[in-house]
Amino acid sequence: MRASKHVTAAIGSHDQLRKMSAYCSWSKAAFLIFIFHFCFRPSYEMNEVQACTFCGGSSLNGSEVGQFCTLSAGRISGRCCWTHDNTSERERIIGLDLSNCSLTCVDDLKGVSTAVMIDLSMNPIVNMSDTAFQGFSDLNYVILPHDIACPGGNASWEKVAFKEETRVCEGQKSMCNQTGQLSMTCPENSLCAPYGPGFYQCSCAGNYRGYKCLREGEFPAVQVFSGLAAATVVISIILWVTQRRKAKSL
Repeated sequence: MRASKHVTAAIGSHDQLRKMSAYCSWSKAAFLIFIFHFCFRPSYEMNEVQACTFCGGSSLNGSEVGQFCTLSAGRISGRCCWTHDNTSERERIIGLDLSNCSLTCVDDLKGVSTAVMIDLSMNPIVNMSDTAFQGFSDLNYVILPHDIACPGGNASWEKVAFKEETRVCEGQKSMCNQTGQLSMTCPENSLCAPYGPGFYQCSCAGNYRGYKCLREGEFPAVQVFSGLAAATVVISIILWVTQRRKAKSL
């Protein structure tokens, strides 16, 4: 009886160890999955289709965006005004009507960065990201609730007006080649280009490249990638030899 009790106890403890080991493995896997999603998950970005169908209904012809769309010979689909690109057959969004959509936060609208007019009025917005309109180089008219500041600040617009309970930001200023508060300079050998209200970007001119466009000439792709390929081959051979020796010793 004692022997059978010891055997039963040993089996029970072995089962507990297996359960604990399985739980630990599951916990590690769950933790790794969490870290992966936290570190590598793409930031949420509203694309064109989502923006046009975010609110129910469609942009009315009497609205600001509706009137702008009619004058621009565009077509209304959902909350968007579409028109053909001058350089291709692809359509692009030039107007976005998100008025009265119960929006409390405006975070990322990069999916509609081709918009010229955006209406965000009649929304209880409490937070609008500083980078929400980054890349909106063509944006020229924004309608906001009265208490929400213009993207990039008033200095980024030619005209800021108040109409009833809305704030209208009209005529986006270029951050390049300005004086005073809007004076922005790019490094030597680079060009400045507008990149949305309050934003600009510098790109290397001509054959210049690298940090602050200090290097001239084409990127030495052959030398760089041939060196990387040679280093990869050498490391692979070393690892193969060391692993083979360990396998033989076992």
